[in-house]
Amino acid sequence: MLLLGLTGSIGMGKSTTAAMFRELGVPVHDADATVHRLYAGEAAPLIEAAFPGVVIDGVVDRKALGEQVLGDAAAMQRLEAIVHPLVREAEKAFLAEAAAQRATVAVLDVPLLLETGGEARVDAVVVVTADAAIQRQRVLARPGMTEERFAQIRSRQMPDAEKRRRAHFIVDTGLGMASARRQARDILRAVAGLSGVIRTS
Repeated sequence: MLLLGLTGSIGMGKSTTAAMFRELGVPVHDADATVHRLYAGEAAPLIEAAFPGVVIDGVVDRKALGEQVLGDAAAMQRLEAIVHPLVREAEKAFLAEAAAQRATVAVLDVPLLLETGGEARVDAVVVVTADAAIQRQRVLARPGMTEERFAQIRSRQMPDAEKRRRAHFIVDTGLGMASARRQARDILRAVAGLSGVIRTS
């Protein structure tokens, strides 16, 4: 089974691209969705112990947590030490299931794939990109987003130009969704012999 690592900075269209790969018949593991689930489950008491006051009714309040960790490297490291091992366990279970289903290719959707050295555990890296003006417009249109928060998030992310330099494949969502879908299909064709997993509809 060939493993693609899908990544991209905030507002680039990574989640939309992941959905396109799913539509094309490829199993996708969404690291962000796993974190959301963990924040409402087994990670919540561990995070509350490390960051008192961020759990409400058994669920991590992401805004409250963000206020404690964004811009604080030591706090972010403490959070990652709690969450990352749990995410990796979920990822291993996903890969085992994909292998059992005899998937030819699978995708790991990981926002900080390159920042955390995750490219070492995939066969090829797919970077989702868009023009900086489009990225900015998309991000600032999100509820509760501010210039300051956008800057804090970007400070944790590798510059887009560097991500593109390190990519094996690029999907540019700034060209429109129809184009992005064609690019995703072309990537699957490029990684060879995958006609059995590509849906034509």
